[in-house]
Amino acid sequence: MDESQGQKTRENRRELGITASREKDFSEWYSQVILKSELADYTAVSGCIVFRPYSYTIWEIIQKHLDSRLKKAGVKNAYFPLFIPESLLAKEKQHVQGFNPEVAWVTHAGETKLGERLAIRPTSETIMYDSYAKWIRSYNDLPLRINQWNNSVRWEFKHPVPFLRTREFLWQEGHSVFATQNEAEKEVLQMLGLYAEVYEKLLAVPVVKGRKTGREKFAGAEYSTSIETFLPIGKAIQCATSHFLGQNFSRTFEITYLDKSGKSLHPWQNSWGISTRSIGIAIIMHGDNKGLVLPPKVAPIQIVVVPIVFEKNKDLVIKKAGEIAKKLSKFRVHLDDRDNYTPGWKFNEWELKGVPLRIEIGPKDMEKKQVVVVRRDTGEKMSVPFESVGKKIASLLDDIQENLYRRAKDRMEKSTVEAKSWQEFLKNADSRRWVKALHCGDPKCEEEIQEKTQGVKANCIPFDQPKKTRDRCVHCNKPAKYEVLFAKSY
Repeated sequence: MDESQGQKTRENRRELGITASREKDFSEWYSQVILKSELADYTAVSGCIVFRPYSYTIWEIIQKHLDSRLKKAGVKNAYFPLFIPESLLAKEKQHVQGFNPEVAWVTHAGETKLGERLAIRPTSETIMYDSYAKWIRSYNDLPLRINQWNNSVRWEFKHPVPFLRTREFLWQEGHSVFATQNEAEKEVLQMLGLYAEVYEKLLAVPVVKGRKTGREKFAGAEYSTSIETFLPIGKAIQCATSHFLGQNFSRTFEITYLDKSGKSLHPWQNSWGISTRSIGIAIIMHGDNKGLVLPPKVAPIQIVVVPIVFEKNKDLVIKKAGEIAKKLSKFRVHLDDRDNYTPGWKFNEWELKGVPLRIEIGPKDMEKKQVVVVRRDTGEKMSVPFESVGKKIASLLDDIQENLYRRAKDRMEKSTVEAKSWQEFLKNADSRRWVKALHCGDPKCEEEIQEKTQGVKANCIPFDQPKKTRDRCVHCNKPAKYEVLFAKSY
């Protein structure tokens, strides 16, 4: 999605309702959804968006959930500078080579040229590990496990997509140091599990856990693990990562500790992170041609109460609607008692914004001592007696959360196919499937696959591998090392 598309949508932003089809014009659909639902707005800086309160609340919910689990695991929060001296960034050659095209630089302060360029944080390994080298002295200082909630800037790409791929994004990045390799590798999987929980339990997005190929791993890591998913638009996407850095950075930054025998050793390190890309993934995974469909656990508004009024009974209906909203105050509930919009207009607006449940109450409902409840995920309507509203709403929210996950998982599984030959691989790649295929592990072979398929690449090596591996690579016919998931991806 480019800026011209954003401008086109911005001109029509007051128009209520999505006018583009996700299936026929995904880019326009996505742009309309994020603007008209008031999740985000474009800015004068290409590739940088405004996180409006509606999307920032989703991020706060994710942040609160994950932050509590990190603290329970023994991780502490801190903050390190946004600016990184070039000399520090250049210390780890493999790392800087991986990020060099993406780095934005500060070269001047006012009219004065700086003596050394400052990188605007693409990631914080180098600035943090310079401090770690000063703080760590003995085994008593380990493990050191620090997390930051911050922003990062990566500038190289040509076609930014709000939330999914922006030049500035919000995330958390954890950086830990251990005395032993075993402790470090155990944490790699622990953090990956926490990220999978965020996606599956909060965002209702099914994921596959796996390990990145050598060609796709994080620059400077011994190996990278990730969670991946497959979107309904026929593309895979990386959801979060957890990297085993080994002793690469501890050697470069001269981080050492004295063990119990007094011997000086290099510790073992990890880094791990999840970003606001998660919001974009949830939008695409669950959205439809009416707009957003938000999982209840992350929805800024879980329930909207809409009174349907006529002049002679207006006050009574609004009063009862307020009582219903108050009764549901343990949820994130909103009473829409605006009198300058029709009920139908409000229904469309709240459907566009993806609110999981809508409660309607009018004069006839007052007579029957009931409300009408409408589900956003299925469109189902039901009448619920006043006295049963609290219990029924709780049950429905749970069911919507589970239904969105089941629906997404079923769709992902149906989109995942196995290719036993190169011909099958090409056919399924062309039909925008997630292709499972055996691979030799050679980066050159990976590169050739990507070139021959106009961008299909290795997403991950799933942890769940076939019990009995056939012995030939799907592309080059050399001995296979493992099964890999391939697709075009963000």
